[in-house]
Amino acid sequence: MASANDIRKGMAISYNGDVAVVLDCQHRTPGNLRAFVQATIRSIRTGKSSDVRFGSTERIEIVPLSNRKMEFSYKDGEDFVFSDVETYETVNIPPEIVGDSKNYLVENSLVTVTCIEEKVVSVELPSSVVLTVKDAPEGIRGDSANNVQKPVLLETGITIQAPLFIKTGEKIKIDTRTGKYMERA
Repeated sequence: MASANDIRKGMAISYNGDVAVVLDCQHRTPGNLRAFVQATIRSIRTGKSSDVRFGSTERIEIVPLSNRKMEFSYKDGEDFVFSDVETYETVNIPPEIVGDSKNYLVENSLVTVTCIEEKVVSVELPSSVVLTVKDAPEGIRGDSANNVQKPVLLETGITIQAPLFIKTGEKIKIDTRTGKYMERA
């Protein structure tokens, strides 16, 4: 058993007889009051999120997680199909679990899938991905002041800001945490 101070984002804990994943966690010490940990957790069984407050010395049971390297294969209706890179076993993951990661998924993308008791709870992307520019309007001549950017459409359907010199068909590197352009690939 660990104390509430040991809770970190991404951990799984046992809460009210259910397993929950910690989505966000903040340690607070307000003025002359006792310290506490404010956490946002999502239940594995129901999928509902809630804000919970733990006393900093409260005992919490941490549930072990297993991480598997998987490759995005294709989209089957609403679900995303991933295959294990070692066993080639396929897993259908609903869009609620994939979340905003769908904006950076292309065929054969490697991701880390976190499971609790053989149930998928999260999909984690690498820190950066390389995507192809589907549509990039031409930069206007004389528009070359400091760091001018234009909106470009990527192969996954999202639009990001990129420098004026990026053209349609080029491959660019995107930071998956911020969704910003990094460099040409």
